[in-house]
Amino acid sequence: MKIIGIIPSRYNSNRFPGKPLVDIMGKSIIQRVYGQSKKCELLNKVIVATDDERISFHVKSFGGEVMMTSQNHKNGTERCAEVIKNIEEKYDIVINIQGDQPFISPKHINHVINMFKESSDIQITSLAAKFKDYETYIDENNVKVFIDEHNIATKFERKAKLEEKEFKRNVIHKHIGIYAFKTNILNKIIEFSNNPSCNNLNLEQLIWMKNNLNIHIGITEHDSISVDKIEDLKRINKLHLKNN
Repeated sequence: MKIIGIIPSRYNSNRFPGKPLVDIMGKSIIQRVYGQSKKCELLNKVIVATDDERISFHVKSFGGEVMMTSQNHKNGTERCAEVIKNIEEKYDIVINIQGDQPFISPKHINHVINMFKESSDIQITSLAAKFKDYETYIDENNVKVFIDEHNIATKFERKAKLEEKEFKRNVIHKHIGIYAFKTNILNKIIEFSNNPSCNNLNLEQLIWMKNNLNIHIGITEHDSISVDKIEDLKRINKLHLKNN
């Protein structure tokens, strides 16, 4: 299999403008994501997909590969699809690596790739980890994923519906926002996204499921922390210092 890792990165985030260029202990968020992704030996190429010249210039400054993409994309998946459409090389698998996870583990990337070896029927893979505390569970930035006995996603939600006592009696999984697609499936997804009947779904993966695509979820013991708002920087700095 020939595999590409694409890191969608935009400057004008509603909650945190300029986030990709924010410094975390000497390196920008996008540089850290890129560096972690390059450690994955199963990826044949890693490329940042952006709509902003500032991000493009910065990625080139640290030796990264970058492609300019449209400013009209609604999400990172559409940005990944544009890269695949315009790049000369052909790839069997596309990994959408979130640009707001500065310490993403290369093991997470390996995990979603290796799941394709389990069955030729697998179309999309992603990851989840068990929620370890109630505070993390009730944060609506943390998407909850529910899976069946075959580890196929059945539902994604943002809202927390359990009280703390009930939460402690159940195993609830946090979705880790990394996706791997067969290239032909990624092309189908873009067609679905342009369907007006899907515009009321606030999580793009719900659109895929509505159109009968299965998302196979790998369970990992290790969470991945995202930078969703400025306050998250303190938490990430503290965790990074603790582990080094």
